[in-house]
Amino acid sequence: MKISREDVLRVADLAYLELSESELETYRNQIDEILEYIGKLNELDTANVEPMAQVLTDDQTADATLREDVVLPCQTASEILKQAPDPEPPYFRVPKVIER
Repeated sequence: MKISREDVLRVADLAYLELSESELETYRNQIDEILEYIGKLNELDTANVEPMAQVLTDDQTADATLREDVVLPCQTASEILKQAPDPEPPYFRVPKVIER
């Protein structure tokens, strides 16, 4: 799969990046290599492979790598908001940074 110069320019524009001509060509080549590799992976037959939530090594079990999900209250929010220049509890009010 070949990615075009215009595709890279579009992605750079969406990410608010200004690229030089050399950077544009470097990233075009890198993205093209990534897409070619993904294409190779898509050729693999995965029909008999069960979906996985986590990859474990041979000597691991799910019990050894996962912990119970416990909700803990956060007691620091009010202290942090006291230090903010313009708090609007429970949030921080910040200046607009995107001008497009």
